Order: sequence, then structure tokens, then C-alpha cells
Amino acid sequence: MTGLEHESFPPPGIDLSRPSVARVYDYYLGGTANWEIDRQFAGRMLRDYPTVRPIAQANRRFLHRVVRHLVRAGIRQIVDLGSGVPTMGHAHEIAEQIAPGEVKVAYVDCEPVAVAHSTSLLREKGDPARHVALHADLRDPRRLWSLLAGSGVIDLDQPIALLLICVLHIEQPPAPGSESTADLGPSVAAEYRELLVPGSYLALSHVTDEGVPPHCEQLLADAKQRYAAAGTDLIYRDRAEITALFGDFTLLEPGVTWTPLWHPEEAGPDDQTIPLDAANESLLLAGVARKE
Repeated sequence: MTGLEHESFPPPGIDLSRPSVARVYDYYLGGTANWEIDRQFAGRMLRDYPTVRPIAQANRRFLHRVVRHLVRAGIRQIVDLGSGVPTMGHAHEIAEQIAPGEVKVAYVDCEPVAVAHSTSLLREKGDPARHVALHADLRDPRRLWSLLAGSGVIDLDQPIALLLICVLHIEQPPAPGSESTADLGPSVAAEYRELLVPGSYLALSHVTDEGVPPHCEQLLADAKQRYAAAGTDLIYRDRAEITALFGDFTLLEPGVTWTPLWHPEEAGPDDQTIPLDAANESLLLAGVARKE
């Protein structure tokens, strides 16, 4: 809880009646921004399926490699939607390693704990002129884009790397006042693609049940049941459906692939949690595409 000891915690509006996807994920990554209800849920998953932790770590390290790759390619603005809590290296920390003092980063989440921790981290180790944490709902792209425009950090007329890492397989209830169906992944992705200016990139990872090892099939089935019982439905898409989330953007090599196989040359010193020859054990397909 470093940096939060003088703040009201938990933040107003937090729901501790059921596990939070963001806080459970934080626990998988070894973080401390979670409560007993989250730890109990995550502990049962890890007890029965220890591979969940390496899967989560492989996903976070995919994010690290994306940031390294795109910053080296010239991107100087990153928007991380559903950014979670600052565990295992946030995007701005990775960007600073490649282009110190140059990259602007906005973190966006609807989980109050994630926003509170990100705000605290940025207060201590960030630059308010280049880093910001926003409390917003990705189901409302136009409002979210408006908040980014007013942040004083992100210039929406310049290229952005938009990160949708491990969020579109979480079934969202319709936004307040909306009659949209619960599976908002394709429509939300399409709206963000429209909002991005040419030269921008879209990066995403997504759980799949296609092409996974037989010994992982029970994990996927049980995860769907357990998360649903806790109030969060999961959506598994096949490779074609995940590829379609990029629309007509130009996919970077190697296209849509398992998270460990996306540009492994960008790996950090402790990056390897799932062997490359067993990459489908990551259960996550991922890719990055450019808007021309």
C-alpha cells in the first residue's frame, strides 16, 4: 500500500462484496492491491490451476514488449485501457527505459483501486506533465476520449498506442442508460479504431479456447464457471474473431499469435514464464496493428 497510507482507503465506491477482476489479476501478478475476497478467489484458482500465474505474467510481459517495440518505432503517446493496478511494471516505466522523458502515458480504469494506486504511483514516480490516471468506463469511448482530451497530457490529434490488454474477453453489462448487448467487444473495438488518428496502433490480447493444449481445456471451463459465479462472465473467441477486432488496421508481424511469441526479441531479462515451444499454454492470442 506504499504511498496510500495517508489517503482514504479503500476508495469511495469500491465493491468488496465480490471479487474484482482487476484486483484478482493483481494478486496473480504478486501485487498487494487486493482484499480478502479477491485473495480467496485467486487462491482457489491457483491451488487448482497453478499455471494461471505464469499465464498472467506472460500477458503482462507481452505489454512490456509492445511498449518497447512501439516506442522504438517512434510512438510517444500510450493510452492503456483497463490498465489495472501498478504491478510488475507499468507502461510508463517501460517507456522510460527506451526514451527517457519523451513518452506520455494515460492509464484508464473503472476500478477505483486501480485508479487510486496508479495515481499514487504517478505522484511519487511520475511526471504530471506526461502521466495521468483517469477513472472512466471503456464501454463509453466518446466520453473516455473527451476525458483524455481534457487531461492536458494526451494530444488526440497525434498518433497513440492504444492498449486493450486482456479486457475484451470480460463480458460487460450495458453502460448506464444503454440498451447495448452485453458482448461489447467488437463494437467497442470498432469505435476506438475510428477515434484513433492515422499512424496510431492498437494492441490487444484475448483469451481463446481454440488451439489450446488438451490439459488446459478444463482450466478454461472452470474459469468461466467460477468467474460467472463471482459476477463476471468471460467470452472466449477463436483466432478469426480476435483478428477481426483489429478491423482493417495493418497487423504487424507476426500477426495474431500467442503472447510469448509476439516479438520475443523485445523480452526483458526475466521475461520467460511460458516456454516458446509451449506458447499455446498462455491461452491468450495477441497482436498489434497500425492505422494507415
